Amino acid sequence: MRIKDLKRILFIDIETVATHSSYEELSTDMQKHWLRKAGQLKVDIDFDTENDRAKQLYLDKAGIYAEYAKVVCVSAGLLSTNGDEIESVRLRSFYGHDEKTILQEFAEVLNKHFNRINRFFLCGHNLREFDVPFLCRRMLINGIKLPALLNIPGKRPWQTPHLIDTLEYWKFGDYKNYTSLALLTAVFGLPTPKDDLDGSMVGEAYWVRNDLKAITQYCEKDVISVIQLYFKFNGFPTLKEEQVVSTTEFDLGDEEE
Repeated sequence: MRIKDLKRILFIDIETVATHSSYEELSTDMQKHWLRKAGQLKVDIDFDTENDRAKQLYLDKAGIYAEYAKVVCVSAGLLSTNGDEIESVRLRSFYGHDEKTILQEFAEVLNKHFNRINRFFLCGHNLREFDVPFLCRRMLINGIKLPALLNIPGKRPWQTPHLIDTLEYWKFGDYKNYTSLALLTAVFGLPTPKDDLDGSMVGEAYWVRNDLKAITQYCEKDVISVIQLYFKFNGFPTLKEEQVVSTTEFDLGDEEE
């Protein structure tokens, strides 16, 4: 892909947390379903009772399953280019406690600016296995019509070339192992600002500290890491800190031509 075409890629990352702060707050019906789910999860911990197992695993694991979790932040990065130069990346985040509002606002951006699957792309790390399926499932649960780029039910991987996954770049056909975004940025010596937060702490930041700001900053930094990794894989120069700007709008203007 040429530099001037990079502006057709929307780089994204999402942060998710369990729908409730504890297992006890679930409805009786959902407790039964999670009790069954917890019994299927493999962990190197012994529990006194199945109920104890369900309680702890809800805190540790529920945030990654769309049936038991919600989206609290979607961050997106859009590149601006000038000829053969990358000028900047504009970051926009959708976050809050009301998941439906977050997803509606993100869907509106996709519908308005990125509504053609033969022209626009979504890029993320483990995008195909996590971010996109999670967004699709939660949009349906919230009664939101899937935008064109996310309208993929029943489609095979080769039917969705508009979904770019940096994890798949690194696998080279090897599907035995998962390689984290943090590890890959470290391997390639890419800049990754030190944070007080990592993925395993998002649930605590949300339910215990109510720190949406920290969660959003973490999500945005992951978007930048995805962009840096994509550039590394494709031979583009890495971004400089001063090229990153925040925005409240993705007005593409003449970039849609």
